[in-house]
Amino acid sequence: MLNYRLNRKRKQSFQLTNELDAPLDLYEHLPFQLAVVSNLLQLNRDLQIRDIIELEPRELRVILNIGSYMPIKAADIAYQSRMDSYTVSRAVKVLKKLEMVNVEQTEDNKKVKYLTLTEKGADVYQRLVCAIEKRTEKLESVLSEDEKLSLMNILSKLEDKAEQMLAENAKEKLDAGGDIPADQKEVIRWWKKSNKA
Repeated sequence: MLNYRLNRKRKQSFQLTNELDAPLDLYEHLPFQLAVVSNLLQLNRDLQIRDIIELEPRELRVILNIGSYMPIKAADIAYQSRMDSYTVSRAVKVLKKLEMVNVEQTEDNKKVKYLTLTEKGADVYQRLVCAIEKRTEKLESVLSEDEKLSLMNILSKLEDKAEQMLAENAKEKLDAGGDIPADQKEVIRWWKKSNKA
């Protein structure tokens, strides 16, 4: 309950506007508060991470995905991280230019390309993992094991529901004859993939 009290203390610094009817109280709005925590946890905001390598959040997420699951396809990184394919492709392009990633074709299907880390990429990955594990230990120190387990379960439920909502909204527009961008088609594919029996 301590963290919520701290939020309430910060909340007292901001008064809801009287200029609009029913303004949204962002301190009581779960998605906004999750976004605030997510912003604080972006790896590129941490100076210990920047001392290892200065990359944008997308490149950091992609190099971590490749290092953890290689060989892996870019489409699988997009699905696992819920980044759109275009964002993943841009990150791969940057990491390839920095000589941290290899793109390898398979013998049986030249269209399928797998991503692996180069020696330089693997070195950066290992140093990132070491720094991330230290910061994770500090971050998790405010939670009991039961709280951590509960939080992971809650985040999983929220991820599933958020994906479902996005997919249903995109499908509704598509079914009504509307055109949807590629990232929304991807959300529909993710939802179908996540819910295969």
